[in-house]
Parts: sequence; C-alpha cells; structure tokens
Amino acid sequence: LYYSVTKGTPFVVNNPVLYNPLLQDTGLYYDRYLREVIEVLETDPHFREKLQTANTEDIKNGRLSKELDLVSHHVRTRLDELKRQEVSRLRMLLKAKLDTLQMDHASLLKQFEHLDPHNQNTFEAKDLELLISTATKDLENYDAERHEEFKRYEMLKEHERREYLKSLDQEKREREEKRMQELKEKHRQHPKVNAPGSVAQLREVWEETDGLDPQEFNPKTFFKLHDTNEDDVLDEQELEALFTKELEKVYDPKNEEDDMMEMEEERLRMREHFMKNVDANKDRLVSLEEFLKSTEKKEFNNPKEWETLDTKPAYTEEELQRFEVELRDKEEELKRKAENLRQEQELLKERGKALEAQRREYQQAVLEMSQRQKEQQAADGQPPAGPNGELQFQPDTQKLDAKGKQPEI
Repeated sequence: LYYSVTKGTPFVVNNPVLYNPLLQDTGLYYDRYLREVIEVLETDPHFREKLQTANTEDIKNGRLSKELDLVSHHVRTRLDELKRQEVSRLRMLLKAKLDTLQMDHASLLKQFEHLDPHNQNTFEAKDLELLISTATKDLENYDAERHEEFKRYEMLKEHERREYLKSLDQEKREREEKRMQELKEKHRQHPKVNAPGSVAQLREVWEETDGLDPQEFNPKTFFKLHDTNEDDVLDEQELEALFTKELEKVYDPKNEEDDMMEMEEERLRMREHFMKNVDANKDRLVSLEEFLKSTEKKEFNNPKEWETLDTKPAYTEEELQRFEVELRDKEEELKRKAENLRQEQELLKERGKALEAQRREYQQAVLEMSQRQKEQQAADGQPPAGPNGELQFQPDTQKLDAKGKQPEI
C-alpha cells in the first residue's frame, strides 16, 4: 500500500522482494504516521488480500478504504492508538500557535488534511481515505516545492553577495568581483553533459559504473542491473542514481566554485526530464516496457544538448527584487519584535527594582518596630522580646545557700 500511495502503482504481495517502506522517506511531515498505518494494515490477512487485487484507482479514489470495517479488532485497536499518537504530536507542534491565537485544538487540527479532525480518538475509513489522498496530492506537488526552495536559496545567495560587495571599498569590491567572476567561469569549464536517458548517458553508466563493454550495451540488461530492489520498475531514487556520473562532470565538493545544492537541483531536473520522455502512464515509475520503448525513439540516439543550471539563472531580476522586499519586511518585523522584547525586559527590570526597594523598606520597618518594642519593654520593666515576639525570661542570678535555698530577706 505504501508503494501504491508513494509511487503510484499497486502493491503486489507475491513479488519476490517485497517493497520495504522503511528504506525510503517520502519527505512528508507525516511520513512516520503514513508508514506505521500501512504496516499495521498489511498485517491483516483480509485487507492484504483485497490489496493484492486492487488497482491504483481503487486505492486513490477511496474504494479500498471501505475494507477497513472488515479488519480484525486487534488491527483497529492499533490504528486507533496510532491516530491518538499523531493527534498528540500535532497538538505539540501547534502549542505555540494555540497560545498566540487563542484557538481550540479542534480548529487548529483542521489545518492538517491527512486525518479527520472531528474524530480524534478512533481510526475510521475516512482517515484512511484522507491519508491516501493527501499523501498522493502532496507527493505530486513535492518536486515543485523543491524547485521553489532552490530558487529562494539562489536569490538569498545573490542578495548576500550584493550586500557583501556593498560593504567593501571600491578597490576591494573590484578585486572581489573579479575573483567571483573567475570562479563562475571556472565552474562552467566542464566536460559535455549527456542528456538524461540518452544512449550516450546510459552507455557511460554501463561502462564506467557497471564495468561492462560499451559495445555490448543491452537496454534490457541495463534495466535489470539498476532495478536494485528487483520490483520490475525503476523508481525515482533508482533513476536519480543513474545521473551521478554526469553530475560529477560539473560538481566537485572540494571546489569552491561548485555548489552542492545546485547539484541536487540538477539531479532533480535530470530525473524530471527522463520521466517526461519515458514514463508514459505518468505513475512516477518506469516499467521495463516503457524503458525499452524509449530506446526506440529518435531522441534516444540524437538528443538535444543538455543545458546545465549555469546556462540560465533560476530567477528573474524582478523576482529577486520582490524577494529582497520580503527580506526587508521580515527584518523590520524582527526588529520590532526585538524592540518589544527589549522594552518588556526593561519594564521587568524596573519592576524588579521596585519590588526590591519595597522588600528593603519592609525589612527596615520590621527592624524599627522590633527596636521600639524592645525599648518600650525595657521602660516598662518587662523581659525583652525574642526574634518572634516571645518574652525571654532570664534565670534569677541570686546565690543559693548551702541547702539550695534562697537566703531569707
């Protein structure tokens, strides 16, 4: 089931090597909950049997979720426990927002789409349906979010570069600009990068990674070699591993001019390009049939030249300007918050001083009152008072006679 949700193809229980969900992370913030729910469901014989005959649409459209009513009591109890744990985890994440917005837990939990917020104690068919549909949707948007994160990373890097240059005098700035330009040119001087999925790119992997004769290249054998978990499909991780040799032509972690964040963005672009040309049914997997058909296309032998990231910027100047305005706004907001905290700290400090002064005045008043009491008692011939106001009687110091009696007066 995990395989069906995260990869888009039905789980086959008689596969010689069962897919292990613990080997890969979806990157979703509820990934652990997703895995644990699916692991528990697959322990139920009835649900596992239904899963074996289900297709992708049955899983995604919620029909499979209705089978939850027929699973064993033990499985339902364990699912209830998992949901309560997830609700508890989300409550902890939302505690700060709860304190700030003064909202109840139920209202805040509605922000999370992977569970039913109206029922926080038991795991029902609706929970399974929501979990599957949300995970499917989130994974479809995952690549776009990664591209956006990279763009923001590049804009921040350029912003910091410009701010650094502004801080230098003219002579140092010109020298630093020249050095940066030289590094950029050095990065661009790399061997030709083969288009992902082209015969040249695959032959290079066949020869340099697999250690085989390039003249004996065989697409079917290549597919089997790189289907590392032997599930008869190439998933996204297996595909991205194929591009390592190409990426090493451009990026070296020991070089100042090579950015490893850019390398991962390049890897993502390569995988998307490969999928676009090969993944015919758009299930985010490449079957042997799809792979072999791609080798028959014209682009396989005569692809367009691959353009690396350094050939065009990840953002426009207008996008950078908007980003810098956003940064300034956030900086101003942080300054306001810092000033508010400083003022609150000063206020607390002043209140502390006032309380300390009041404490000292109180102690002084107690001492003066005690002293006056002692003076008054001395004037009245009363025994002096102790520290808590009790009277302190002194033993009679007159001498006793030989029989232990006081002498008669």
